[in-house]
Amino acid sequence: MEKERKQRAKEEYAIVLDYLKHGYSNDSRPFHMKEPILQVIGKDHFVLLELIPKPDLSFKPNDEVYIGDGERDQIAYIKGSLKVETLTQTAKNELRFIIEKLVESNQERYIKFFNNSGPISLRSHQLEILPGIGKKHAMEILTEREIEPFTDFDNIKARISSVPNPKKAVIERILDELEDKDRFKLFVRV
Repeated sequence: MEKERKQRAKEEYAIVLDYLKHGYSNDSRPFHMKEPILQVIGKDHFVLLELIPKPDLSFKPNDEVYIGDGERDQIAYIKGSLKVETLTQTAKNELRFIIEKLVESNQERYIKFFNNSGPISLRSHQLEILPGIGKKHAMEILTEREIEPFTDFDNIKARISSVPNPKKAVIERILDELEDKDRFKLFVRV
């Protein structure tokens, strides 16, 4: 029987967290051998990647770059994946801001999660592992969504006043998943 290979998450676009024009400062190679580095986060699956840009280009945090399978006009190649602890300080500082922007711009994805999420096991639900939402809040959300699906983050807050900020809960969960604080992954794929 052939083993199934775990499919890696494919990103089409990524957002620049940091651009190191002359590579890493701790790279001991001679200056002429160093290559520029981009530290980025994928727009769909929040995969942290290290990219090598094409020559003579410049980038700044929050720039969007195409990294899909087609012709890449700015990226020479994907060097590999990164962990939060290997990000530069600039990239770490940008991370929360960029995740907030990505969650806000794709709000319907997260509202769909609130409307359709299911149990993880017989005893717990996906909603319960969002920061600030336990069993009691999860039950309130489940009851409310049966009456009528949620339309946006403000709608959740208006209908269930005891639930903390749902957008913030999603952002915190994404950050927790990036730091491997929990074995369950709701939003981050690697």
